[in-house]
Amino acid sequence: MIVSLCRCPAWIRAQTGEVDGDRRVKLALTGGDGFLGWHVRVLVRALGWPDPVLLTRAELAEVPAVASALADADLVLHLAGANRGEPSEIAAGNIDAAAALARGLRAMPVPPPTVVFANSIQAGNGTAYGDSKAAAADLLRRAVEPDSEFRDVLLPNLYGEHGRPRYNSVVATFCRILADGGEPQVADDRELHLVHVTDAAAHLLGAPEAGSWDASMPALRIDVPTLAARLRSYAEHYRATQFPPLLTRHDVRLFNTYRSHCFPEAYPMPVPRHADVRGELVEVVKAHGGAGQTFCSTSRPAVTRGEHFHLAKVERFAVLRGTAEISLRRIGYPDVVRFPVGGDEPVVVDMPTMWAHSITNTGSDELLTAFWTNEVFDPRRPDTYPEAVGTGASIPAVAGQR
Repeated sequence: MIVSLCRCPAWIRAQTGEVDGDRRVKLALTGGDGFLGWHVRVLVRALGWPDPVLLTRAELAEVPAVASALADADLVLHLAGANRGEPSEIAAGNIDAAAALARGLRAMPVPPPTVVFANSIQAGNGTAYGDSKAAAADLLRRAVEPDSEFRDVLLPNLYGEHGRPRYNSVVATFCRILADGGEPQVADDRELHLVHVTDAAAHLLGAPEAGSWDASMPALRIDVPTLAARLRSYAEHYRATQFPPLLTRHDVRLFNTYRSHCFPEAYPMPVPRHADVRGELVEVVKAHGGAGQTFCSTSRPAVTRGEHFHLAKVERFAVLRGTAEISLRRIGYPDVVRFPVGGDEPVVVDMPTMWAHSITNTGSDELLTAFWTNEVFDPRRPDTYPEAVGTGASIPAVAGQR
């Protein structure tokens, strides 16, 4: 069972970006540096809300610091906790973090209107993890009710981009093994109910249905051997510079999850080229099923295109004439990955989701670039969010390695 988020009048106004008529939603977040926390922060950026106040574990231990940080918050999301480790470490990690937040909430003259806890469907199942999550929920509930609204959200198995292998999800583990050229081994044959982490973030935030996310958290029901086989198929297609069948939203999101483990070492990717006396043919895109759109652009010298990020869209760049630099930066991080590319030796670079990206004409002649996306552009749901790449320190990348 997943506890749904009820909608009070203030929360409905929050969905439009306003609280009390004229203020943007102010979010405070624990566990903001974790897997779910990062995806929440990316979605907040896409929604155009202010950056959340982040509370570290060290700050949680200081009651005055917690009370001060939460003073102006409209919404508090508690994500901090422990998923793996010794049973005693897991129990302490979940209960101690909730107890620290509860102390800070009790110290406030007026607590925030809404506190949301990212709980688990395993809560109360008799394991150290499940029982500690249930105890954490009880601590927070008693700290805020009846003065504030408390929402206890039971989340299923989450997967998504940049998950930590052997910690966050079996999807992350399999993707990492495949990206490194290995073969995933199935040790536990059971059915999984997988929800993409952005959908979970949208559910926690009560995000309006105006983007690529789905706050109803549609689940993919799949057994572990089938999951391994599907991801293996993705890897086989992608190593050949081809796109696997992307027929459903979970196909797209699982493929994006796999791609996140390939970046940046796998890029740029060489593409098949065929030449004869007439000229040259370059195979920019081979897709095995699903929607898609191809377009080309020209750019004058020193012109930059892009400066945005996507939450779900698969997008490929290929320079066919001229020289350029493709720059990318993961949302919320300072460092920039840069790829110099040119039409003399065409290669492709696929934009990872949740990375701001741009392409700049670095030559003295006109730049001709081919683009491919896995979906036909919909101006009502463009899945494109402005974000400058910036000029941060470059991350070294070894081209062509997986």
